[in-house]
Amino acid sequence: MITVHHLNNSRSQRVLWLLEELGVPYELRRYQRDLKTMLAPPELRAVHPLGKSPVITDGEFTVAESGAILEYLVDTYAGGRLIPPPGTPERLRYTYWLHYAEGSAMPPLLLKLVFGRLPGSTPALLRPLVRMIAGKVQSGYIDPQLRQHVDYWERTLGESAWFAGDTFSAADVQMSFPIEAASARVGFGPDRPHLRGFLERIQGRAAYQRAIERGGPYTVADPSR
Repeated sequence: MITVHHLNNSRSQRVLWLLEELGVPYELRRYQRDLKTMLAPPELRAVHPLGKSPVITDGEFTVAESGAILEYLVDTYAGGRLIPPPGTPERLRYTYWLHYAEGSAMPPLLLKLVFGRLPGSTPALLRPLVRMIAGKVQSGYIDPQLRQHVDYWERTLGESAWFAGDTFSAADVQMSFPIEAASARVGFGPDRPHLRGFLERIQGRAAYQRAIERGGPYTVADPSR
């Protein structure tokens, strides 16, 4: 039996969603972030040395990292579903987006989160200076990077309904987290119709909704938070 070590409001929500799409039974072990630091609790280090989520255990195997987990689940349990056939252009696109989501899309989103919180975590005397520096880093580097990525996603979804082509795949599950995070942190206006449509389609899927019910509140998907 698969056990998902699930941290609230984290990338592990994608793992639950994929398992629901595949109809694979699993156990859920919940972990809560520290309310002050927003970090994972130390108990997760008993599962994996880095103490981060997502991580799954499946018999003798422990698998960490979102992309590796999704690859493992698709290879082991999907029976050819949610992955394009090998040797096709769609399969190459699938592999690219599966790795791009964490390798390229998430770093600027994490930088925006860190620099946005930085002034509030510094002593009051230094706060104006830190706020000014953080603002310049965001406006001069982070925000332009984010716009470039969001433009790229919008163009891609304008060419096909899903990231690997015209068929929904695990690459869309993997891309859901950076897109939901970007929607919550920078917003998608009327000039992003394809991204808005993507969010409506994935969040309307029955398996996605079952994963939310199973995993608990998931505010990263809520732009109004």
